[in-house]
Amino acid sequence: MKRVLVTGGCGFIGRHVAQELIEHGYEVRVLDALLDQVHGNETVSLPAGAELIRGDVRDRDAVAEAVSNVDTVIHLAAEVGVGQSMYEIARYVGTNDLGTATLLEALIKKPVERIVVASSMSIYGEGLYETPEGQRVDDARRKPADVRSGRWDPLSAKREILSPIPTDEEKRPDLASIYALTKYAQERAVLIFGRAYDVDAVALRLFNVFGAGQALANPYTGVLANFASRLANGKRPMVFEDGKQKRDFVHVRDVARAFRLALEQPQVAGHAINIGSGRSYTISEVARLLAEAMGCPKRPPEILGKARSGDIRNCFADIAKARELLGFKPRHQLENSLGEFAAWVRNTVVIDRGADMKRELEERGLVS
Repeated sequence: MKRVLVTGGCGFIGRHVAQELIEHGYEVRVLDALLDQVHGNETVSLPAGAELIRGDVRDRDAVAEAVSNVDTVIHLAAEVGVGQSMYEIARYVGTNDLGTATLLEALIKKPVERIVVASSMSIYGEGLYETPEGQRVDDARRKPADVRSGRWDPLSAKREILSPIPTDEEKRPDLASIYALTKYAQERAVLIFGRAYDVDAVALRLFNVFGAGQALANPYTGVLANFASRLANGKRPMVFEDGKQKRDFVHVRDVARAFRLALEQPQVAGHAINIGSGRSYTISEVARLLAEAMGCPKRPPEILGKARSGDIRNCFADIAKARELLGFKPRHQLENSLGEFAAWVRNTVVIDRGADMKRELEERGLVS
């Protein structure tokens, strides 16, 4: 059996990745700092047979112990949150970039066959668009003055509204937040390292991941978790802008399978690959679907009409490359999986910190 190190393996995605690997015959070692923001006071449970090393990915000694006698690495350890990254800059750069550098230096001394890093759709900034004439636009950006005036959609040079289209891996990066900057640095560092040291390296650009096990008390963990926390506490989901912005939601079990496939498929070395559902949903639509699944359909989203610094309007995945290189096909669509998610939320103690998140951003002038 091959032994895989999963950094950040006690997190939401990491636990599912560990389970997927063990079910397919791998030995799994986990390195995780067990941060309070992610785990709180919860008792962390890993799949039977997984080995846990508690340590920070920036700690050279802990990382050296973790990479000893492993064949491959899945690198998930990271601080996650666009909004929070805009004011806890040193924390995000330290964990995401310095942590990755520490891991890669350890792998120089103890080489592995392959490393797969979790990148993010945030590196794209705005997704792909096309003009009314059908011309591809991969550098769309919203002007701050337009956003402050409630004109949410990106415009062409002729001030025409652009239409969002699925974003493929050829779209040039446009880093709109500190979080996006750190994820792009993680991705590039791993791919550069792979070429330099003849290690197979792969980056998976994850879109919005959802499923049972999300950290509902962490307001930066993802929009679906935020909505669930609000609804479970008798409150309406808070939706920034007008709620018509579009995202791609991919189930965590599909993501876990994608990581396993990225370890197994020889042809993926050196590639960055989108992992999403290949579908788009408006944020207000997601809030309403979740409210129905949680049995409170008369609790519509609260449309704030305000934008957060670092947010983009539309981005959803073109997954043709994942289908071709990984043989990846999503099995769990959002609309068919919210019942299971809602059932898990009902059996979970949920603390809503969404208002705290909004206040923290407003105090720093990051909401307009």
